[in-house]
Amino acid sequence: MKKIGIIAAMNEEMQQIKNIMKNIVEKNIYNLKFFEGKIENKECVLVECGIGKVNAARTTQIMIDNYEIEYIVNIGTAGAIDEDLNVTDVVIGDKIAQHDFDITAFGHEKGYITGIGKYVYSNKNLVNKCKDIMQKLDKDNSYKVKVGSIASGDIFCTSRELANNISNEFNSSCVEMEGAAIGQVCYLDNIPFIIIRSISDSPNGNNNIDFDTYLEIASKRGARFLQELLK
Repeated sequence: MKKIGIIAAMNEEMQQIKNIMKNIVEKNIYNLKFFEGKIENKECVLVECGIGKVNAARTTQIMIDNYEIEYIVNIGTAGAIDEDLNVTDVVIGDKIAQHDFDITAFGHEKGYITGIGKYVYSNKNLVNKCKDIMQKLDKDNSYKVKVGSIASGDIFCTSRELANNISNEFNSSCVEMEGAAIGQVCYLDNIPFIIIRSISDSPNGNNNIDFDTYLEIASKRGARFLQELLK
């Protein structure tokens, strides 16, 4: 039976998702802990990938090699590039790029990957469904949900100059370190995927909660979202 693959970037996010799983069976594969179980009676497999594109790609391929996967959901954290986004807002990635992939010396655009292109694209049906669910869950209108481009790279982006360059080159709403690698593996293996990011910090200065508080809010919201998605 096919399973929904869930890849969390951080342990706190994974634990909140694990809390809503039933009939959990733990399996260790190449020192990664995979948790098989059910969410809303749907067969799922959950794993924490670790930081960076290599960890993310490795984890995704191990999951696909060892399980029959229907589609993959990646939930994590990102820094905003779009100044209209605030902490705890959500970006649903309709297209994902590697901002640090550079073969411009051969006449290609920044981010262009031979045989793939500049972007990999999330499954359109999943994008639309996820947007509807996120907006449905926000009964108090407490956060924004945006569908847009997400940029990934093996750089913790603290430079405003770098953020502006990424925005100009990729029209990205936010920047993180795993999504594009997960997307590329899924694309090459013909597995539908969706990348969802909660905003942990914003260049507009509206960072009015500390990271631990943010992470608790984002992790609980991510778990609640998955319950609705899998109903």
